[in-house]
Amino acid sequence: MRSLVSKSLRATLLTLTLVLVVVAATPITSLRAQTPGEISIVCENETAPGVYDTTVTLTTQDGYISIPDGNTVYMWGYAYEGGAFQHPGPTLCFNEGDVVDITLSNTTPLYGYTPTGPVAEAVSIVFPGQTGVEVDTGAGFVPAQPQFSGLTLTSLVQPAAAGGSATYHFTASQAGTFIYESGTNPQKQVHMGLFGAIIVRPSDGPTFIYNWPFTQFNPANDYMILLSEIDPDLHWAVEQGLDYNITLYHPRYWLINGRSFPDTIAPNDAEWLPTQPYGALLHIEPFNAGNNAQPSAVRFLNVGMRNHPMHPHGDHIQVVGRDGRPLLGPANENLSYAEFGPVIGAGQTKDTLYDWAAVQLTTPVPPDVFEAFSQFLLRPRDQNIMWGEWFSGSPYLGQTTDRPTGVTAQGECGEYYHIWHSHALHEAANYEAGFGGMITLERIDPPGGCP
Repeated sequence: MRSLVSKSLRATLLTLTLVLVVVAATPITSLRAQTPGEISIVCENETAPGVYDTTVTLTTQDGYISIPDGNTVYMWGYAYEGGAFQHPGPTLCFNEGDVVDITLSNTTPLYGYTPTGPVAEAVSIVFPGQTGVEVDTGAGFVPAQPQFSGLTLTSLVQPAAAGGSATYHFTASQAGTFIYESGTNPQKQVHMGLFGAIIVRPSDGPTFIYNWPFTQFNPANDYMILLSEIDPDLHWAVEQGLDYNITLYHPRYWLINGRSFPDTIAPNDAEWLPTQPYGALLHIEPFNAGNNAQPSAVRFLNVGMRNHPMHPHGDHIQVVGRDGRPLLGPANENLSYAEFGPVIGAGQTKDTLYDWAAVQLTTPVPPDVFEAFSQFLLRPRDQNIMWGEWFSGSPYLGQTTDRPTGVTAQGECGEYYHIWHSHALHEAANYEAGFGGMITLERIDPPGGCP
């Protein structure tokens, strides 16, 4: 009897402990004025549809993210308006011509190693692609510029000292997609998670990436693919207050929007990923002149040290801009181009358009032709497929078929899924175990969507 009571008590205490841990890990309620959708870009500073707060405060925070292999990784990050730690930093949106003030409050100590022990680090923000950036660290605004100690570069821009703040001021004069990240000790601080995305909407309106007709897209389909890497040895060393030799950098986790597959296809603000708010699932309908006459916008950003060859299955993408600049010739002619495996360089952004054209939606393959040429056709045979929750059971979008005996999970309404992934296949893994890492999916609904 005593043994049974003891076991029961231990189980009760363990349950209570788990409940307390979950409650303690729950982040501060989001301060967004707009309720984000399950997919697509979330602008943290959006106060009304298409209206963005141009005075923003980011605070330094640290915390942990989850990896699908069961591991957790210690990270640093920017948090929005005193909120909880998140990874990546908040996505900020502005309209072209907005005068922006971003205050960095370095109030949560982020410790670096020195020969005398851990010391709280200064932190900064640089804004690649923005011009005329000024910074105020307490003595008035001055041009943002590199900082030196003697001949040693200490920061790419004036930082906020530990316990202090800095305000960065610029005009968002150029539409496009941009990175923001720490310019202080970036070989460590950026990899630890001090980065995020900025999207500047053009004056022509939210249906364009740039002020050029060839960049028009469906504003309901605006997606971000933010690529990053993790070397767990670096993060463990920082967490333990130890030194780390950046020349030994060896990433083993590969992330899209701060998540590894299959977490990448979970919705925005998935409750089981409390510190990783951004999903990366694309959700579209076939491109046609009726219900879906404009392509989707897909914004690629790479904050890592490695180039990443992304491979979107299903169709080419049209690259319309790089590093926040439209692809125009000397006479402003359209120099956009199609790619089927765009390489996103380290520190680079690419603005792209994507659509999926419906092929053979309703015309059935005659049985005799199918039997004769089945090995060459797209239609799968039952013995050659693995039935899963993403397969509609039909070779044609919008049609469904009877499920095999014992199969209970398929698509909701005959939708298709295409995989998008890094073509450096070691990046499609979590600590070298596949499949995971830099993978997401594209969901294509039948014309008119799912009921």
